[in-house]
Amino acid sequence: MPSLSSGQRLTRAKILSTARSLFYQRGVNAVGVNDIAAQAKASKQSLYRYFPTKEALVAAMLAEHSADIHQWLESHTADAVPGPERVLSVFRLLIEWFASPGYQGCAVINTVTDTRAEPAVTAIARKHLGRYRALLETRLTEAGFSQVETLARQLILLIEGASVVMTIEPTTQPGRDALFAAETLLKVGSAS
Repeated sequence: MPSLSSGQRLTRAKILSTARSLFYQRGVNAVGVNDIAAQAKASKQSLYRYFPTKEALVAAMLAEHSADIHQWLESHTADAVPGPERVLSVFRLLIEWFASPGYQGCAVINTVTDTRAEPAVTAIARKHLGRYRALLETRLTEAGFSQVETLARQLILLIEGASVVMTIEPTTQPGRDALFAAETLLKVGSAS
């Protein structure tokens, strides 16, 4: 993409932000580009200048969302006490977010489902989960665990499972259950 002026960067960012909000609230298939352009106070022509197709807009929005989530996770857990607690800090932060008002599930999983696993979206989702795995593997390695790949995959299953169940059940119990399961996995992992 050619260099953008500050006004163009603002318009593009507003379109992305609006798309992100509308797609999360209503789902990708229920939101048209006309809705996004109108709410972003941008012309449809502007939207298509930055995103030639709705699919390109969905992919750009999801890639930006994923990057924001991982930056947030890393920055908000970086100062946690090293060891198992630092691993669990990632878990606790996510579970707290899942229990917050307005949480409607993982935007990445929702988008994969809404787009019927469109290849570009699926690639972003794989990278998103890979970044979770890499963060957890790093924290597990720093804490001295062995079999970090296996433990990281198991923790991701608990995280994503809690996200889905907490979207359906209006209670924090699934998050507490997932956290307890994560603590148990780490105790078992440290004993082996």
